[in-house]
Amino acid sequence: MLDTLISPQDAAALWLTLKLAAITTLVLLVLGTPLAWWLARTRWRGKLLIETVVALPLVLPPTVLGFYLLLLLGAQGPIQAMGGPAFAFTFTGLVIGSVFYSLPFVVQPLQNAFVAVGDATLEAAAALRAGPWDRFFTVVIPLSLRGFLTATTLGFAHTVGEFGVVLMIGGNIPGETQVVSIAIYDHVEAVDYASAHVLSALLLGLSFLMLFALYAINGRFRLTSA
Repeated sequence: MLDTLISPQDAAALWLTLKLAAITTLVLLVLGTPLAWWLARTRWRGKLLIETVVALPLVLPPTVLGFYLLLLLGAQGPIQAMGGPAFAFTFTGLVIGSVFYSLPFVVQPLQNAFVAVGDATLEAAAALRAGPWDRFFTVVIPLSLRGFLTATTLGFAHTVGEFGVVLMIGGNIPGETQVVSIAIYDHVEAVDYASAHVLSALLLGLSFLMLFALYAINGRFRLTSA
């Protein structure tokens, strides 16, 4: 049915967008969980600096972040100068850029959830001879499920809606780096409002459903715990 609404190129852009969002969210959960745990537990004075760096994408123009990532990952950049590959204008480059750009949307909800667990709960688990790893997997994670749900939803949804970063670092290569937001921009430039409307409606519906499910599940958790 989708094939009758959008062109094969738009369908490829939609699939690439969902694939990018899924991989980026998975990478962010793997990397962001230990970072958020450390930020929630550390008393190091330099913590404020790390939190500021993590939060930068919230206020930094996406094109600025994309520009510096392009310099880092592009041809003649420091990575290629050290013998590494050039990731600019590749799907891998899109993933790297998306991880940086969506980092606070995953780390901050997890950090807040870990802080909410509290020292008393962990001390009680330690008194029962639970080791650090045991406490984390059997106490912290179950008590932080809402934080993980929020981080996953926001990380995925934010990646789906990216434009500036992916355009700077990935360009606009159909089937390789062209995501839905860029495809919409192309349709608007070509005055093809019908195609732009279909893709925009799909993103609008997807975003609404994800946020609605998030609020509904979190609301149910609140009612259950009350």
